[in-house]
Parts: sequence; structure tokens; C-alpha cells
Amino acid sequence: MSHRNARLTVFGRRLLVERVRSGRAVAHVAAEMGISRATAHKWMRRWRAEGDAGLHDRSSRPRTTPHRTPADIEARVCDLRRTRKLGPARIGPVLGLPTSTVHRILTRHGLNRLAWLDRPTGTVIRRYERERPGELIHVDVKKLGRIPDGGGHKAIGRQAGRATRGQMGFDYIHSAVDDHTRLAYSEIHPDEKVATCAGFLTRAAAFFHSQGITRIERVLTDNAWSYRKGLAWKAVLAELGASGKLTRAYRPQTNGKVERFNRTLLEEWAYLRAYTSNQERTEALADFLHTYNHHRCHTALDGKPPISRVNNPAGQYT
Repeated sequence: MSHRNARLTVFGRRLLVERVRSGRAVAHVAAEMGISRATAHKWMRRWRAEGDAGLHDRSSRPRTTPHRTPADIEARVCDLRRTRKLGPARIGPVLGLPTSTVHRILTRHGLNRLAWLDRPTGTVIRRYERERPGELIHVDVKKLGRIPDGGGHKAIGRQAGRATRGQMGFDYIHSAVDDHTRLAYSEIHPDEKVATCAGFLTRAAAFFHSQGITRIERVLTDNAWSYRKGLAWKAVLAELGASGKLTRAYRPQTNGKVERFNRTLLEEWAYLRAYTSNQERTEALADFLHTYNHHRCHTALDGKPPISRVNNPAGQYT
């Protein structure tokens, strides 16, 4: 494999082949490029056998591993992980294996993180990402209690805030997240009725269009009545040329992009600080969305903000 001090990269190997093909001696070309004759002959043999593909690095992984743990033992390790949620330090003594060996087996099978498993069933959670912006939009509603003037219990204390608890009503934060880019759009409304949901989708589509996502193909929602039966909602979908998709009942993981965004919404906006009024919290939403879309690092995007995937230099996302 190439390293930072390597004499030959793929480009250098092609240059080696071109110079030898021009009629020059392999030994002379090797001396010019600072490599041994054996190395030069090796790359020439690979080029003659495989063409340009032979000039690329190969995996250093051995073709066979005679001392690898038998498949039936690996299956028992995986079974203990799925059924009893045991870690390497617990599985090792049960099967008579070193802890490090158990860890490698779990890593090989994608079971080394319990967070990657569905806790009740022990099956690996299948994560997905659509290939292009607009292919799938996740939509959901988050319900938040309104804040009384002067602040709620987070600002004035739980005992003092008890008198107003449950009397202020709720805000409904409607959110839409693009599956590929994680670009997000949110609005605050007093309800989640059909007309409200339909109007939100229209404005969300306009927002995505303004950011370069010109077509929405599918919209994924939960099984709320507004999404299943609402005529206005279906009319907006038809106008956008998009199809509506529903998650399986009691499976919020399917709509996971917007569910995770809702958690970020709470941590970095709704509960970020003690607001003294509902209006103050509402006004802070726009700043949060701008930060989220344009500046906040996203682990699923290699540490880049969502807008970086929309403004792709190759222009393939327009």
C-alpha cells in the first residue's frame, strides 16, 4: 500500500510503464526513479497481466487465515451478543476465548456496538441513505409545551412554575429533513390539522427548491390521520409530483432522520437555555436552523454541514 514516503504512486507506475514501453531498459528507468530493478519488473509484470488496473494498490489482507476462529465458535459469540447483550469480557470466559479475539469477531460481524442493535430483538439496525437530494423527505411533528411570560419551571424553578403547568397549551413544530443532505426546515404552528400540514409541506418544498433541491420524489411520514386521510395533504403531494409513504406502525426508526433531528432540535434550541417567554423561544428557531444547515458539523456527512451536499461542485444535485 502507498505511504507518504512511497517512491511510486499510481501515476509513477504509469510513468514507469511508459518509459519502458518507449524502448528504454528497465534497469535504467528504475535507477532514474529511485527504485530497484525487482520492483520495476514487478510493476511491468502486473501491467502486462492486468493492464492499468494492475498498477493500483492491492489489499495486504492474506488470502487464507489458517488460525482464524472456527465459524461455529464465531456463531456462538454472535448469538451470545444478540440474545444476552454480553460484552467481550463476559463472552470470553464463557467460550474460553481471549477478550481481544471476541472483540475482533464482534467487529467483523458489525456487533461491536450495542447502539447498532435493536435491543428487544438483537438484530442489527439497518441504516440507509438515499443517493440524491429530494429522493426522500422525512416529515414529522414535535409537540412542545408553551412557555408563560416570565419563564417556565426551567427559568423560575419547578415549584414556582407548577401553577402554570398545563395551562399554556402546546406548540407543534413541523419539520422536514432531506434524507440525503440532512437539510432541514421547521415551522411552529398551534396544531397538526390537515390544512396546517399541507401548508407546511408546500412551504417546505419551496424552501428546498430555493436551496437547489428542485424535485421531491417521496415524502415519508408516520401514520397520523392528517397524512393518511387528509385530502389537502394528498393534493399537495400530487401538485409536487411526489408520492406519500407511511412508516410501519410503532417503528419510528424508519423515519429516523427527522426523529434524530427532533432530538437535536430539543437539545440545541428548545432546551438550550431558559427562555423567559414563548415568543423568545420562537424567535430563536430561525437562528438554530441557519446554524444547523450552514455551519453545524454532521457526523454522517464527514463533519460537514448539510448545505455542503446540496452545493456539490460537480453540480449533480441540481
